[in-house]
Amino acid sequence: MSKVNVNAVAKKIISNVEQVVIGKRQEIILCLVAAFSEGHVLLEDVPGVAKTMLARALAVSFGVDFKRVQCTPDLLPSDITGASIFNPKTTEFEFRAGPLFTHVLLADEINRTTPRTQAALLEAMAERHATVDGTTYELERPFLVIATQNPVDQEGTFPLPEAQLDRFLIRLSLGYPGREQEASMLDRLQKEHPIDRLEAAVSPDEIVACQRATREITVDPKVRDYMLDLVYATRNHNDILLGGSPRASIALYRAAQSLAAIRGNNFVLPDDVKRVAPAVLCHRLIVRPESRLRKVTAAKLVEELMNETEVPTIKGGNDLL
Repeated sequence: MSKVNVNAVAKKIISNVEQVVIGKRQEIILCLVAAFSEGHVLLEDVPGVAKTMLARALAVSFGVDFKRVQCTPDLLPSDITGASIFNPKTTEFEFRAGPLFTHVLLADEINRTTPRTQAALLEAMAERHATVDGTTYELERPFLVIATQNPVDQEGTFPLPEAQLDRFLIRLSLGYPGREQEASMLDRLQKEHPIDRLEAAVSPDEIVACQRATREITVDPKVRDYMLDLVYATRNHNDILLGGSPRASIALYRAAQSLAAIRGNNFVLPDDVKRVAPAVLCHRLIVRPESRLRKVTAAKLVEELMNETEVPTIKGGNDLL
């Protein structure tokens, strides 16, 4: 296994981010799961619950570059990827990189831009490169896309298609803070915003090292089969029109590895699978229309399947987080 201590790196980042985002440790951990799995995050929640602050705090804590794109209906793909501009002095076209060329990209309110622009992110999210005017440009590592969307105000929006949703390793909601947490937040904001004095907790190289280290986490065949049982169960449920694809299996596998490393273990436990399964699977399922009328949700179905699927017995473990 790599020399990097993933658990120690994760603790530094979590402690740092919690100076800005209070009372959301589990959500921060899931964001780290996505980052260490080389995946991406979709934050779906109402305005004002610190979605943008979480993205900024993670970027600062990683010690990497951060850029933000405010998605609007008139946003063009070239506004994200960049474009070739004619330079009259050299009489040649020069590529000017867009905000996509960064380490952490926040696509704010991604469902407010057109499908064409949404699709501009697909290649970058999946392949870690962008093609502009026939030329392919590699993106630096680490590369993390954090997209947000508001599930309440849907007027004039463009819902993300299944192909785009499937590109996000994890979808999660922050929710409102508790009363004591919100009081603490107000006290911290009295003189200045904590994000203004936040400093890097780790280096970009450490993040990349963590990404490599998580791939070396051992997955017992029993635990692997448990993951497959969960995904296959989504494909054979009466209330589910479209179940998890093989990409869902891969995502669950990688996310469980990352969570195990974050918790300080060198092997995956069934509990790791259970903790990441809702965030990994729910947005990949399509519930039948008649089932939705009965108030059946993907979250309820995943919970039901986890309760019904036999859990293998694996001894050991170290729950540090």
